[in-house]
Amino acid sequence: MNMKQLRFLEFDDLEPYLEAAGDIIEGSEQAKDNLPETIGVLPIRNAVTYPGTVMPLAIGRKRSIRLVNDSMKGDSLIGLVTQIDAETDNPSPGQIYKTGTVASVLKTIKLPQRSVNVIVHSICRFKIVKIISTEPYIKAKIEPLICTKPKITKKLQATIVNVRQTANHVISLSPNVPEEASVMLENIEDPSALADFLAVNLNITIAEKQKLLEELDSRKRLEAVQAYLANQLEVLELSQKIQGQVRNSIDKNQREYFLQEQMKAIQAELGMDDRRSDETKKLVLAIKKAKMPEAVEAEAKRELDRMSKMHPSSPDYSVIRTYLDWVCELPWSVSTADCLDINRSQKVLNKDHYGLAKVKKRILEFLAVRQLNPAGKSPILCFVGPPGVGKTSLGQSIARAMDRKFVRISLGGIRDEADIRGHRRTYIGALPGRILQELRKCGSNNPVFMLDELDKVGADFRGDPASALLEVLDQQQNFSFSDHYLDQPFDLSNVMFIATANYAEPIPPALYDRMEIIELPGYTENEKLNIAKKYLVPRQLGENGLSDGKLTIKDETVVKLIESYTSEAGVRNLDREIAALCRNTAMKIAKGKVRRATIVPKNLAEILGPIKIEPELAMRTATAGVATGLAWTSVGGDILFIESAKMPGEGGLKITGQIGDVMKESAEAAFTVLKSNAKKLGVKYEKLKENEFHIHIPEGAVPKDGPSAGVTMFTSLVSLMLKKPIRPEVAMTGEITLQGLVLPVGGLKEKILAAKRAGIKTVVIPYRNKKDMVEVPKEAKKGIEFVYVKKAFDALKVAIKGF
Repeated sequence: MNMKQLRFLEFDDLEPYLEAAGDIIEGSEQAKDNLPETIGVLPIRNAVTYPGTVMPLAIGRKRSIRLVNDSMKGDSLIGLVTQIDAETDNPSPGQIYKTGTVASVLKTIKLPQRSVNVIVHSICRFKIVKIISTEPYIKAKIEPLICTKPKITKKLQATIVNVRQTANHVISLSPNVPEEASVMLENIEDPSALADFLAVNLNITIAEKQKLLEELDSRKRLEAVQAYLANQLEVLELSQKIQGQVRNSIDKNQREYFLQEQMKAIQAELGMDDRRSDETKKLVLAIKKAKMPEAVEAEAKRELDRMSKMHPSSPDYSVIRTYLDWVCELPWSVSTADCLDINRSQKVLNKDHYGLAKVKKRILEFLAVRQLNPAGKSPILCFVGPPGVGKTSLGQSIARAMDRKFVRISLGGIRDEADIRGHRRTYIGALPGRILQELRKCGSNNPVFMLDELDKVGADFRGDPASALLEVLDQQQNFSFSDHYLDQPFDLSNVMFIATANYAEPIPPALYDRMEIIELPGYTENEKLNIAKKYLVPRQLGENGLSDGKLTIKDETVVKLIESYTSEAGVRNLDREIAALCRNTAMKIAKGKVRRATIVPKNLAEILGPIKIEPELAMRTATAGVATGLAWTSVGGDILFIESAKMPGEGGLKITGQIGDVMKESAEAAFTVLKSNAKKLGVKYEKLKENEFHIHIPEGAVPKDGPSAGVTMFTSLVSLMLKKPIRPEVAMTGEITLQGLVLPVGGLKEKILAAKRAGIKTVVIPYRNKKDMVEVPKEAKKGIEFVYVKKAFDALKVAIKGF
C-alpha cells in the first residue's frame, strides 16, 4: 500500500465524514466493547494512525484492495498497522508493528491503473494477539487497548494550555496547514484525544510516532507530544529567522549596488569623480592622527591613493585597507609617562616580591638614570633561573613600579620566524608578527615587554625565531625594527624587553650576548617561609574564601611543608600544598563540621598523606663506593649519588645513568687518575687490571651532563678499592684533571641550597670557587662546613674515614 505524505485535509472535505463518524467518536468505549475478535490487517507505509483521526490513504497493492472491498461489502472494520520497513512491498506478519488502530472505511474512490483512494476514520487502539491467516490478506486475532484516564490536576491543565499554545504557534509558522486546524484544536478537551490529534502531524520519525501510539498513559503521551512540539517550534522559528536574514541581505545588497551605480552616474555627469568617499576621508584623518614618521606617512598616503582608484570588489582593495588599518592603529607616538619616584618604585617591588635584591637594584638604577637622562635607552634584561622563583610575576611588578603597561608573549615551542617578523603582504591572510600585534593591543610604544621561555624556542624549515629576535633585542638595531608585513621601520628602543629562561645553555650565543643576564637562584628555607607568610598563604586564603580568620596555618606547619612535602628551588609546589590545605578546610566548613581551623604539623599527614621527601643519605652512603655529589639542573640544585662497583674482568670501565658525553669523559678522567696514582693511594694495580668497573648515576630516566662530578666519581672509585665508606654528611663538587687538580664549577648557590635541604654538614668545593661564596646567602651557609680543595687527594682526606 502506498501512503501519501500526511497533511491536514481541507475542512469542507472532511465535514460530511466527520458527521458520519460522530456516533463512533462519541461512543468510542462502546465501540471497543463491540470490536470483533478477528479483523483484517492493512499494512501502511510511512505513517501511523491514531484514534479519532480521519485521513486519506492511497492503496495500490492487490491484497490491500481486496481487504478494502470486503470491508465495504460487509460494512466491517479493518486494522491499520504500520510496517517496519517502508520499502517492503508485501510485508509478512513479522515485518509489521503489533500495535495499530481499528478504523472504518468512510469512502472509496477508484482511480485508473487499478488503484483506490479511501478515507478512513480510526476508532481505537488494538494489539495483535495472534496471526490467523495471511491469504488473501492478513487476518489476526486482536485485543483492544484502553488508554488510562488521567486525573485532572492543575499541572495537567497547564500542560494542555501550553500544548495548545505551542501547536497554534506551529500552525501559524507552517504555510501548508489551514487555519481551520486551530478551530479543531480548541474543540478537543480530552487529553488523550488532544495528544492523538497532534501526534498525526508531528515532524518526527515513524518509530517515534509508533512509540506514541503504544503509550497508553494519556498524561505521559501528552507530555511527549509537548516536547516534540517545542522542538518543532524551535526549528520553524530558526528557519523563519534564517529566511528573513537571507531575504534582507539580498535586498540590502541589491539596493546598495543600485545606489552605487546611480552615484557613479551622477558623479560622472557632475565631474565629481575625484571626490573622496567617506571611507577615504576617515583614513586620511586616521593617518594624520597617528603622527607616524614622515617616510611611513608617505607610504601610507601612497597606498591610500592606490586604494581610492580601485573598485571595492577588487581583491587588492581589502588587502590595502587592512594594511592601512594596521599602520594607523600602531602606537607610533603614544607612550605612557614613567614613574621616576625611586622610593615609590622600591616600595612596590618590595611589596610584590620578597628578596631578589639584585633585580630590584637593577630596576632602581635604570629609573635613576632615566631621571638624569630621559632620552636614554631601555635595558634588555634576561632573567635566568629555575621554575617557580617569580620570573614572570617580577616583570608585572616592574611594569607596575614604573607605571608602564605590561605585555607578555610565550616563546615556548615557537618554530616559525613569521611569529616574530610577520608575513609579507603577498600571502593570503598575512598579519604582522607578535611584537607589533601586542604593541597595537596595549596602545603604547614603551611597555614592559616580557618574552617568556626564551630557552624553549625551536627552529625548522620555516626559519629560526631566535635569529629573528637578534634585531628585537639589540639596542643598536631595534630603533628601526622592520616587520615583513609593515615593511617600514618601527622604533622599539623605548620598549623595556625582559626575557626569561630556565637555563642559559640553549640560548644562541649571539642572542645571549645582547642581553643583560640576571640570575635568579633558588630560595633558601627561610626565604620560602617568608614568601609563604607574606604572599602565598594570604592569597590562597582569599581565593578559597577563608580570609576572614577561618583558617590559621602555623609557621612550623609551613616549615614542615617545605622540608617534607616539597623539594624545589622555587615555591610553586609549596603554593599547591598550601592550596590543598585551604581546600580541605573549606570543605569541612561547608559541611558544617568546623567554623574555624588551625593547621599544625601533625595535621599534615591526615590532609596531604605521608611525607614525600625523606632523607636517604645514611642509607645510600653506608656502602663503600657510593659518594654524594652536588648537581645543577634547570629546576635548581640537587644532590647526586654516584655508585661504583667492580667485578672480574679486564680492567674496563662502564658508565650508565643516561649521562652526556662530558660526564662520560669526566668519569674516564677520574678512572685514569685512580690508575696513575694507584700506588700512592694504597691500591694494587693488579686489582685494577683484573676487575671490570661500573659507575652508575641513579635516576636513569633523567638526562645528566657536565664536568662537575669528576671529583665525586674519583672519590667513589677510591672508596670502592679501599673498601672504606664515605662519610654520609659530606657532599662534593668539582671538575677533575688528569693531574688530579680540581677546577671551578658553576651554579654554586643552587648546589649549596640543595646540600642544605638534604642535611649535608660538610661541602667540598674547588678552591678557585672561594671567591664566589660572597654571592651565597649567609642563611644557606649556616650550619655547613666548607672545605676548599686544590687537588682531588685533599677531597679524599675529608670524605673517607681513616684515609
